[in-house]
Amino acid sequence: MSLTFPSPATGTENDPAGDAGAHRTYQVRTFGCQMNVHDSERMAGMLEAAGYVPADGAQADVVVFNTCAVRENADNKLYGNLGQLAPIKAANPGMQIAVGGCLAQKDRETILKKAPWVDAVFGTHNVGALPALLDRARHNNEAQLEILESLDVFPSTLPTKRDSVYSGWVSISVGCNNTCTFCIVPALRGKEKDRRPGEILAEVQALVDDGAIEVTLLGQNVNSYGVEFGDRQAFSKLLRACGEIPGLERVRFTSPHPAAFTDDVIDAMAETANVMPQLHMPLQSGSDKVLRDMKRSYRSAKFLGILDKVRAKMPHAAISTDIIVGFPGETEEDFQATLDVVEKSRFATAFTFQYSKRPGTPAADLPDQLPKAVVQERFERLTALQDRIAAEENAKQLGRRVEVMVTAQSGRKSEETHRLSGRSQDQRLVHFTVPEGAPAPRPGDLVTVTITEAAAFHLIADPATAADYSLRRSRAGDAWDRAQADSCGAPAPSAAGAGRTGVSLGMPSLPARSS
Repeated sequence: MSLTFPSPATGTENDPAGDAGAHRTYQVRTFGCQMNVHDSERMAGMLEAAGYVPADGAQADVVVFNTCAVRENADNKLYGNLGQLAPIKAANPGMQIAVGGCLAQKDRETILKKAPWVDAVFGTHNVGALPALLDRARHNNEAQLEILESLDVFPSTLPTKRDSVYSGWVSISVGCNNTCTFCIVPALRGKEKDRRPGEILAEVQALVDDGAIEVTLLGQNVNSYGVEFGDRQAFSKLLRACGEIPGLERVRFTSPHPAAFTDDVIDAMAETANVMPQLHMPLQSGSDKVLRDMKRSYRSAKFLGILDKVRAKMPHAAISTDIIVGFPGETEEDFQATLDVVEKSRFATAFTFQYSKRPGTPAADLPDQLPKAVVQERFERLTALQDRIAAEENAKQLGRRVEVMVTAQSGRKSEETHRLSGRSQDQRLVHFTVPEGAPAPRPGDLVTVTITEAAAFHLIADPATAADYSLRRSRAGDAWDRAQADSCGAPAPSAAGAGRTGVSLGMPSLPARSS
């Protein structure tokens, strides 16, 4: 579908700021999940291949919003941002604004009606059309709307501007064949489409060749990979194949579905050295009645059984989850069942959400929608329980020696504490100090330290002496240095100044808990 709407604020042939190509800057603003983050890397890659350059803090000539339709108030967030840009664009006629992603796929013409100063709207199936839509809008002086109903080209074939040199997302599938009543993703991203294994492994190899030592395999329902070409063990085979790639030190994946989580995947995780002892397993609810209402095709006993099997094979695995509180019809008894499962599961981290209606989802039309006050009270009880469990589980890490991959992001108190930050193999966040006289790491390097303090959402390692601290310089750290040199950026911090210089570039990270 392709429509045009008048766009009085776009550039014209007589407007130098409206010319395509050299010196036009861009910014991509991302809302939502890891899939959106990865799609934004594709958008940035497409724009740079078309001659655009990053805005680097200045007001961009092109602002692209990659939207989410799942999170609460997603539309309000978008229109609030668009409203803020309206006067800026009015003062800069050559500026362009584009909206893509899930909300664009869902709302379509509504975006241009509510924000007629937008120049281009594109959906989840045609990310690659972005530069052409911007050119067409500029040339025709009309807003462009192009929404495809099925995938145009698999996104991983498009140019990519990676957010990180040491870690990378690799999409193995798009879309979803499930029908969860609270989720609009299948309607917006379509049925599951799987990439061929050779294509995935070639992309992983390319990342490793560029210096990455960690990859995260992405899919809306990542462990159902292979359903399209009829191989039920395709995902476990893919994990094992990743284990054969030299230089690839850490493999992660997200997000699996409990109903499709099979023993061969657990075996592959345990038996493949570079697959990390970390698992994100969405629970959503501990009540079997609510799970039925959600059309989640598993029950709490199966969920807990999976965790038991994972821990039997990988005793130190850290398990995280997603939970929705206040689903329509949820009783106090149902909620108590969720608390019971959370207590038994001992999650390292939980992403907890208060249910709210999502137009277009079956759950939005269910009876017995709960009052906000009830949902809020239950949410607070759940987060209090999970915070206690997370603190208890992290306390078990005290005295353990852990290998930490240093990230470019530092903690909020890094200037005060002089600590650097990184992720352990089980994905726990670790803030650490570099002992006096010891060499400082670069982002992508690996340090081995002993945990000295623990909180609910992070660990701390303050080595008493240089002997308590071990640094292993990596290819990823070398790649970081090259990237900094290429961009004329600041060098990695010196040993004397470790932790004093904050660096913001790096792989997007998930918060300890979302509310």
